[in-house]
Amino acid sequence: MSCLLSFDWSSLLERVRPPREWVEWGGVSASSFGLIVAAEMGDKSQLVCMTLAARYHRALPIVAGATAAFAMLNLAAVIFGAAVARWVPEFVVGAAVAVLFAFFGLRSLLAAEEDEDGEETVKSGHGMFLTTLLMIFAAEFGDKTQLAVAGMGAAFPPTPVWLGATLALATTSALGVWAGRTLLRRMPVHLLHRLSGVLFLGFAAFAAWRLLPEGAVGQWVEVVAAKAAGLWRR
Repeated sequence: MSCLLSFDWSSLLERVRPPREWVEWGGVSASSFGLIVAAEMGDKSQLVCMTLAARYHRALPIVAGATAAFAMLNLAAVIFGAAVARWVPEFVVGAAVAVLFAFFGLRSLLAAEEDEDGEETVKSGHGMFLTTLLMIFAAEFGDKTQLAVAGMGAAFPPTPVWLGATLALATTSALGVWAGRTLLRRMPVHLLHRLSGVLFLGFAAFAAWRLLPEGAVGQWVEVVAAKAAGLWRR
């Protein structure tokens, strides 16, 4: 008993206590995780994962593809910061996103017709992985989340920021896949394909709308309203 009392416990606790860098990394990673989860819940990337999971019967390739895309995007963000998004003109990025979403929307609508004819669409794991990676990368490049990660990477150590943000986006993607597979068990497959097609086309329309000059939509509405009023007076 006297040996236990005389033992230098403070030195032992000092040895097992995590280094200050570990504590700082843990705090930064947790902050990054919480911020990105809050920002991405219900965002378009999560909806993309949900619709892809409802469209196909493969969960793991979708989560893996989304995680790989976010890992690359976050790495670019913490290394290069917001300047990465400025290297490619915003119009080019927006046009690519619109075309990509329109393509997958039309494919989903065509697949819905095939399902009604009794044909089932099967996609390999590699194809599903690449599809998810491409869609998420194009949709999220230069997005507010990537800019938020870039800002945190400039203010805090970049490695824990990247780790927390990537884990957060992998979590939201997995939740989206789970929601999509839950819908798959409760709704007919051809109906889900139609809904996913309409959703992707909606994303494409929104991306194309963002390419229009500021005020262009309002001017177009005014012109149409004026012409309609003129026809009514006649």
